[in-house]
Parts: sequence; structure tokens; C-alpha cells
Amino acid sequence: MKKGLFTYENGIVLLMAFTFGCLFFDRLALNFLMPYVAKDLQLNNTQIGLLAGALSLAWAFSSFFSTAWAETHNKKKLVFIAAVFTFSLCSVGSGWAVSFVTLLIARLVMGFAEGPVIPLAQNFVERESSPNRLGLNAGILQAFGSALFGSILAPVVLVQIAENMGWRNAFFVAGAPGLVLGLLAWKFVKKSTAESAEASAAQTKEKSALNIAELLQYNNIKWGIGAACCVFGWWFATLPFISNYFVNFQGMSADEMGKNMGLLGVSGLLSSVIVPGLSDKIGRKKVLLIFMVVGTFYPFAVYFLAGSAIHLPAMFFTYFMMGLLPIVAAVLPSESVPDHLKAKALGFITAIAEIVGGVMVPALAGVLSDKIDPSAFLWVAAALAFIGLFFVMKLKELAKP
Repeated sequence: MKKGLFTYENGIVLLMAFTFGCLFFDRLALNFLMPYVAKDLQLNNTQIGLLAGALSLAWAFSSFFSTAWAETHNKKKLVFIAAVFTFSLCSVGSGWAVSFVTLLIARLVMGFAEGPVIPLAQNFVERESSPNRLGLNAGILQAFGSALFGSILAPVVLVQIAENMGWRNAFFVAGAPGLVLGLLAWKFVKKSTAESAEASAAQTKEKSALNIAELLQYNNIKWGIGAACCVFGWWFATLPFISNYFVNFQGMSADEMGKNMGLLGVSGLLSSVIVPGLSDKIGRKKVLLIFMVVGTFYPFAVYFLAGSAIHLPAMFFTYFMMGLLPIVAAVLPSESVPDHLKAKALGFITAIAEIVGGVMVPALAGVLSDKIDPSAFLWVAAALAFIGLFFVMKLKELAKP
């Protein structure tokens, strides 16, 4: 076991976590700025859902094909660094948007650039993780990324900038840190960390570069896809709409909305460390079952408890399902396949989960919220958490607690 604080393992985890965080700060910026953007560009819920879906679709396509190409050609470090630089340079595009169409194009370009960053970052961390720390390390990436940077700092910082300097300037803030992190990755990531694991010569001749049929032979990949779609869908069903819902239908001020989103970010931060870390101790499947049930009640807490004394505590606790994201997207696929398929497994599950959970679900939730009731997106999330239990029951426990 690797010991000490200043180890290469901890350094890789920290660098990848900050890169993950920079990426999610930019990706989630539109969600927190949506009340300003929607008013200025006159967007409806259907268009809001399509904006979230467009980025996720581009992200999904790029996360699998770019990652698969990088692993097959042993170019993972090159692709990772190029992607970090590209999404950083493109981050200002959303701030230049003057209509729904131009904003949609900006988000598509951003998604293509960001796609391979997360599966490759998780793959680098998996390569350097101690056996008893994979869940925790993957959770730290999630905690820094979608939680600390994306859900805590982003709503507070971006809303303040939008209030004082305009929403366009808020988008411009996200780009610069990524350039620095790209340089650090180029300097710090060792060749052994990013080097592709080789299959046998016979496998190389017989298998395609994508290895999709081979991946689907593994039980936890086959059923893990469904679980990941439900977890991603639960998150993305509410994420594009919740800030707008708080302001326009629950009567919160912009400041109150920012604080509520920040509180959910704290929940996401804690759950992203606690939940995967707990899975290192008691097993992946048990943790998935427990927190899938917990997440089912999150939409009920948002809707039925609004204005009550337990509204915030209930949302805070039920949002702990967010801690399942690194398990379904990184830990489960990493443990389910041999070394030469791990990066592809990460990209494959992320891609499908992004298409279903990040493209189809927000689009459906947006349409239902326009046509039926503004709260319809909440019930889509509740249904997905419940359906996810079926897929989790089909998984096999591979890691020994």
C-alpha cells in the first residue's frame, strides 16, 4: 500500500480533481445563470432542456470515440491535454451567444471538447490508486468537480458576477484555469500513468478498436449501463430546471436561489466522498441500493416541503444520491473489465448515460414541464431513481470490502 501524503497517487488525484472541477464549473455555469439567460434570450423550458441535451450529446459522442481512439493508439495523455486546452479556449463561446441557436452551437462545441476529459482522468486515477482507495479517489474527483467547483463555487461566484457585471462576463470567468491545468498535466502526468494496457496479439487482430461487443459480455457493464442512465438521468432531470423553478415558481430571490443551490452543492460534495468511500467498505451494490432509494425522495422534498422548516434538511439528505455518480461512471466499469478495456469501458458507459440521462431525459423533462406542469421534471427524476433499483439488483459484487 502506498503511504504518506506527498505521493504520486495523491498528486494525480489532486490534479485530476482540479481539472474535473474546472470542467464542471464551466459545464454547469449555464444551469445557474439560466434565470438571466432565459430572460435575455427569451427561452422556454423546451429550449432549456435542449441546451442541456445538446452539450450532453456532443459530450457522449466524444467521450467514447475520443477515449477509444486514445486508448487504441496509446495517445491518452495527448488527447487529454488537447481536450483540456480546447474546452478552456471555447468556454467564452456561451458568453457571446445572442440567440438560442448561437448558444446551442456554443454548447455543442463545448461538449465535443469536454467529452474525453472525465473518462481519461478517472482512468489515470484508477491506474495509480491503491486497491482499497479506488472508490474514495473516484469520489474525490467527483467531489471537486461536480460538487465543490460545479455546485458550490459556481452558483455563488457566477450569480454574483451576473448580478453585478452581467451574465456574459460570468461565462468568461471559467476559461483561464483550464489552460494552467493543461500545462500541469503535460508536465506532471507520467508516461506509465497514461500508457495503454496492451491486449494480446490475437485479441488485437480479432477485436475492433471500439470493442463494444466484448464490453457487453461483462455482466456489470451490461446492467451497469442501465444503472448509470438512471443515476445520470436523475441528476440531469432536475439540474437544468431547478434554479429557474426556485425563482419563478417557489418565489425565491436570486440570492436565496444561489444559497439553496450552494447547499445542494455541499450535499453533493459530502456525498461524493462519503458514498464512494462507503462502497470501499461495505460493497458497491449495497451502497447503490441504499442511495438509489434515498434519491427517490429528493423530488418530493423539493415539491412538498417548500417553505417548511425541514425543506432544506430534507433536500440536503436526499440529494446524497449524487454520490453514486462516480460509482456507476468510474468504479463499476473499472472493476468489471481487464486492463486493456478499462478506458473504453469508462467512455462507453459515460457516453450512453450522457445520451439517455443527459440528452433524452432533460428534453423529455422540459417538454413535460411546459405541457403538463412546471414541476414535471421532479417526477421524471423520482421515476428514474425507482427504475434504477431494477438494474442495481442485476449487478454482481466484484470488489471485496
